[in-house]
Amino acid sequence: MNLSHSKSLGWLSAAGLLFALLPTAGQMRAQKSQAPRERWSESKADSWYRAQPWPVGANFLPSTAVNELEMWQDDTFDPTTIDRELGWAQAIGMNTMRVFLHNLLWEQDPKGFQQRINTFLTIASKHHIRPVFVLFDSCWDANPKLGPQPPPIPGVHNSRWVQAPGPAILEDPALYPPLESYVKGVVGAFANDPRILAWDVWNEPGEPTNAPRKDILATLLPQVFAWARAENPTQPLTSGVFEGDWTSLATMTPLARIQIEESDVISFHNYDWPEVFEEKIRELQQFRRPIICTEYMARGNGSTFDTILPIAHKYRVGAINWGLVAGKSQTYLPWDSWQHPYVDRQPAIWFHDVFHSDGKPYRQREVEIIRTLTSEK
Repeated sequence: MNLSHSKSLGWLSAAGLLFALLPTAGQMRAQKSQAPRERWSESKADSWYRAQPWPVGANFLPSTAVNELEMWQDDTFDPTTIDRELGWAQAIGMNTMRVFLHNLLWEQDPKGFQQRINTFLTIASKHHIRPVFVLFDSCWDANPKLGPQPPPIPGVHNSRWVQAPGPAILEDPALYPPLESYVKGVVGAFANDPRILAWDVWNEPGEPTNAPRKDILATLLPQVFAWARAENPTQPLTSGVFEGDWTSLATMTPLARIQIEESDVISFHNYDWPEVFEEKIRELQQFRRPIICTEYMARGNGSTFDTILPIAHKYRVGAINWGLVAGKSQTYLPWDSWQHPYVDRQPAIWFHDVFHSDGKPYRQREVEIIRTLTSEK
């Protein structure tokens, strides 16, 4: 279901008043020093993390959106659903959400996109939730297009997710200036905003299905970190490692080394059994920086709230699971739906997501675990 533009006017006008009072991106940049900041020291990163509540939340897409473009475009931006679903997250103790942005949205309408980000932040702040914003993403459809998004493919997990920016741009350096403008524009607009927890500059760069572009990304990814740092954000930068051997920098893939060496705080993805999850934490502790797991929880894969969240709590590693509310992304369906769509049956267990679309928890015991662990000091 997509809400009409008129249904969003109440939220947009209310948030617009606050937005008008905020400094513009240009004013914020004028307030910052001329030299871009360096990567945070280990001590600064540690001090920042100690000042935060233990970060626990979900990768968030409102149930009415099929992908990040539908979430943010003016005609389908749905603050009513966002408010309702973030309220459910707040009620079980979550305090962060990982939220994907997209370069095409900035190129199309930077002012409008900035206003909608501000509206989202206003709603999130009301629920004491500080998001991690993701700037770029190497996963799924290689041809993102603005405008009405296609409906989900029946029975298929996350069937309409789109890459940002997509290979057509990645493979042509002449097309990079708009990417730089996007990064500097969106980070610069919110560089001093305390409602944001962190910036995740690139999700799964060089994801395995995109192997031919790993060499390109090894050159581009450091530039993206530099573009973001040029705006002197008060929030940390990160990019989550997700594949390969992390026992040392020498054993890591070139992209993983860049992610580790450029990140202010370390982040990673893991959808494996709890013993593997704990092993990965121990491997990443060698870098002596705060650690946040920005993707986990795939019930059929052995990664559950029951087993993973207590380990994250033990090490005070941030924990952001995939999916909050079952909706158009269909991420409650398992990965094998890519080969065998669930058109005539329901999965034996949900793969991702915490709530049904009416707010009922998929499993009450899970929300009790989240609520209990997030309430502990």
